[in-house]
Amino acid sequence: MAKYPLKDQCVLITGANRGIGAAIARAAAERGARVVLGVRDLNDPTSQQVLSHIQQRGESAELIELNMGSRAQIEEFVKRWASRETPHVIVHNAGVLTGGLIESQSVDEIYQSLQVNLVGVAHLTRELLPGMLRRGSGCVVVNSSVSGVMNFPLASTYSAAKTGVLALANCVRAETQGTGVRVLSLLTPGVKTRMFDEIPKRYGAHLDLDFLEVAITPEEWAERICEAIESGAEELHPQGATRAGLWMARHLPGVFQKLVSSKFSRSAK
Repeated sequence: MAKYPLKDQCVLITGANRGIGAAIARAAAERGARVVLGVRDLNDPTSQQVLSHIQQRGESAELIELNMGSRAQIEEFVKRWASRETPHVIVHNAGVLTGGLIESQSVDEIYQSLQVNLVGVAHLTRELLPGMLRRGSGCVVVNSSVSGVMNFPLASTYSAAKTGVLALANCVRAETQGTGVRVLSLLTPGVKTRMFDEIPKRYGAHLDLDFLEVAITPEEWAERICEAIESGAEELHPQGATRAGLWMARHLPGVFQKLVSSKFSRSAK
């Protein structure tokens, strides 16, 4: 039996219109959670499809406009929705990918990446955490990605954001010890999503990508996330070669950097 069952819990998922976010929403709803789909555009057909899929099975779901790339829209969300209810679980899933030589990356993309992947996570956590503390229970889930530990060439700004969100999770976990609020860090591997498909376009000209494992499905990763939430885990790690690479990056950083540097060339292929 789950230690922290999702049944009858309110679960807010950002970036819930597709990929990992949509899969988490479906998996949590199957466990009896009441899911709140945070999406940038309420009229986006993919958002409506996720909502309909869950509701057609007789499970509980609602769409909420929540653009993690905008401070103003996060504040508006807090005023409209979070002021009347504090979720039991917040899954910070929304993310954007940046990549390429640092001097070639778009400045707008750099700011957007840091806002969505890090600043928005800190902002929304700040707003929702007090309600969890008053209630004496809750779970904050952050999607750090393996890039938060495995810092590859060409991933400078994306890794910076993901390393930052991992540090944010570690600090909030320390601050909430003994309060009933838990923090779960996701060290997400390659998952078959639209973002994963962007990696060869952004990295392939300068980086040999033959070391990438075959990506798992969003559904597989979503199941593992729900299991981790229910078990009370603090970190969720990948499996296989990615897990080994993660261990190397943490415990033998010099060896890891030498390995990934051997795959990189400043000259385009």
